[in-house]
Amino acid sequence: MEKSSSPKPSTDDSVHDTVQADTELGPVDPRHASQFPDGGKDAWLCLLGAACCLFCSFGWINCLGVFQNYYQTNLLSNYSPSTIAWIPSCEIFMMFLPGPIVGFVYDNHGPKYLLLFGAFFHVFGLMMTSLCTEYYQLILAQGICSPLGLNCIFQAGTSTVTTWFLKKRGAAYGIMAAGAGLGGIIFPIMASHLIPRVGFGWTMRIFAFTILALLGIAAITVKSRLPPKPRTLELGVFLEPFRDPRFALLTVSSFFFFMGLFIPINFIEVQALASGMSIRLAGYLLAILNTASIFGRVIPGALADKFGRFNMQVLMASFAGIIVLALALPASGNTAFIAFAAFYGFGSGAFVSLLPAQIAYISKVEEIGVRTGVVFSCIAIAGLVGNPIAGAIVGREHGGFDGLNIFAGVMLLAGAVLFTVTRMVVAEWKVLSKV
Repeated sequence: MEKSSSPKPSTDDSVHDTVQADTELGPVDPRHASQFPDGGKDAWLCLLGAACCLFCSFGWINCLGVFQNYYQTNLLSNYSPSTIAWIPSCEIFMMFLPGPIVGFVYDNHGPKYLLLFGAFFHVFGLMMTSLCTEYYQLILAQGICSPLGLNCIFQAGTSTVTTWFLKKRGAAYGIMAAGAGLGGIIFPIMASHLIPRVGFGWTMRIFAFTILALLGIAAITVKSRLPPKPRTLELGVFLEPFRDPRFALLTVSSFFFFMGLFIPINFIEVQALASGMSIRLAGYLLAILNTASIFGRVIPGALADKFGRFNMQVLMASFAGIIVLALALPASGNTAFIAFAAFYGFGSGAFVSLLPAQIAYISKVEEIGVRTGVVFSCIAIAGLVGNPIAGAIVGREHGGFDGLNIFAGVMLLAGAVLFTVTRMVVAEWKVLSKV
């Protein structure tokens, strides 16, 4: 056992003492803090693989607006926007619903089996989507099968990076989450160029092969620094985190923010086209949004190491909600939609990198897999209902995009307010605390 760099003595009988030993880094046992390499070949390779995982999982989810627009104008043109919105909503829901089980498997067996399982279902689901011609087929293939693998891929990356980085954890999460932004750039551009040339079916197959290649890199590079610690599968394992009021508040805050998070992403192309933007230019809006989200993931993630994870989440969540109400609500021209895409991408992108860092801050390292899974499983319900509600608002009344943006903005700001409350509880109501 390496000697601790902390001046406090190491003890086994007080978790509280170990938490207080390192208040800026969260509940890390001071005996183990010096063992986090925060760099080195294995750590950086793992971070590269984790970025590939985020590219293939959250990056894919970030381009769902392409399919909302394509299905409304082509394959499912006889269905309402709300009905079509159930496809991406099912993807979001099925991606995060298995989170607790996936987290438990990670804690017990590490990332290897999760990556294999996730790669199979994600790629197989996209291959089956390429053959779909009916609504129910798209629900089964794209809405259920493919996202069953997404959570496995996502958690294998995010939970493993935690074991390699401590002092640089915020920056590491930002770099990793930039992979999601890069996926959100490349997938929409690929779709806008490939669908007119090779058709929807071959476009989906090219997506699947691209994802398979990236997950091959992840399978080689993603590994945990710590050996798994098997535990018995019990319901209490998933309920125990809620005994921590900080965790419960963080989950509720994330739920409301997540309710509005994907609505602008899913409907930005549809709204821009309805306002007169050309199809070609509208096809780049998601790429612009996700390009900005890379900066929104990396910069706040790096600043979080200096100013605090919870402080940055409050700031960026508030910014995202204000941008929806200030820019998307009155938007009517090309310039307005392009500006909104850029600013919203920057503001909303921070959520992906900061939330895992927040969970890690209030959790012991061996609990991060399950706790991350529990949070994302809870907010999956918000992801399921958010887009169909927004689609129903658009389809019910003339000018329904105003209602859509008001709903999304209010949900985002509600999440920001609750993040503020959570931050105050974590900081024990100290206004200037760096948490």
